[in-house]
Amino acid sequence: MNAHLRRINLDMKDVQALLFDLDNTLMDRDYTFRSFSTQFVQDLLGHLESTAAQQVIEEMILRDADGYRDKDGYFEELSQVLPWQSPVSAADIRIYYDEHYAGHGAAMRHAETILNYCRERGYRLGLVTNGKIDIQHAKIDLLGIRQHFNVIVISAEEGISKPDSEIYGLALERMGVDADHTVFIGDHPINDIWGAGKAGMKGIWLQRNHQWDDNLDVVPWKTIRELDELKDIL
Repeated sequence: MNAHLRRINLDMKDVQALLFDLDNTLMDRDYTFRSFSTQFVQDLLGHLESTAAQQVIEEMILRDADGYRDKDGYFEELSQVLPWQSPVSAADIRIYYDEHYAGHGAAMRHAETILNYCRERGYRLGLVTNGKIDIQHAKIDLLGIRQHFNVIVISAEEGISKPDSEIYGLALERMGVDADHTVFIGDHPINDIWGAGKAGMKGIWLQRNHQWDDNLDVVPWKTIRELDELKDIL
């Protein structure tokens, strides 16, 4: 047991940088999407009485699949299945989403505290996120966390998405560190932990909505349920 603890302590002394995911890691996407869906129903389906409106909100959340649906397909589906008073096209839903979604962004509990904690201890910090350029930048600015990061990598800006190893490698190159000296923190088993592991990094899995797939050939180095648990690891 003591040898195991010594090994972990030595490893942490070698860590120079931390890479974070954004959605459902630093931003509470569950809260954000529910808040957006509530406004969406109020604005576009205001003819519904309260019980029916709440049912539509829950249906939108379920069909969204935690954001891992193709957005064009998702919007097309909403245009077809929701109880519109007058038809609303997928294109109009996209416009509404792009204008309103980011404004509902809310920080994950302890996000600001842990980012300050990491910076004070001299870690270089990076953010690697999949998504549209304007939407992801708007979320980052709404949360007020941009100043914490040495590097921000957004998939749509680079033409590469997690879990492609190239996107992690790009972040490491821009931070001037290698994978052996970097830990990735994220909530998605494949996009965050498996992908980062394949790129040579240790992964800390923030357990949220996704179940771990035991068929994956990478496992989390650590598992946490709240961001402030990083203090005990770091």
